[in-house]
Amino acid sequence: MNWWMWLILGLGLLAGELVTPGGFFVIFFAMSALVVALLVGLGAGGPVWAQGLVFVALSVVSLLLFRKRLLARFRPSDDLGKSLADVVGGVATAQDDIAPGAVGKAEYRGTPWAVRNCGDKPIAKDQRCRVQKVEGLMLFIMPE
Repeated sequence: MNWWMWLILGLGLLAGELVTPGGFFVIFFAMSALVVALLVGLGAGGPVWAQGLVFVALSVVSLLLFRKRLLARFRPSDDLGKSLADVVGGVATAQDDIAPGAVGKAEYRGTPWAVRNCGDKPIAKDQRCRVQKVEGLMLFIMPE
């Protein structure tokens, strides 16, 4: 095959990667086709069967070696969920007087947070409170 045929195949596969869900599968075939296009363009392509063999070998090897790393780099991390789970049960200090069901401010680990008193008793300023749950950027607290 001519180098430009491999180039068209590689670019077509890259376009296919953009429109297919599933995450980083077709890209390895596209990159392999582009490498073969470069080799053929430089005169190191050999016969068509050798070009096909290089394409398949590069595709499989790159897929096996690099797909997990690429997925790990672009997948969202679960660290945020774990760190929010660590907040529950923690101790915050009220910065305002907060009536039951009311919203106020409290300091948790040195950072001010919007809080809601989810208990039946009012919380006095500077009183220690226990975090019951987290919803968005709001801590739900009860007096200790």
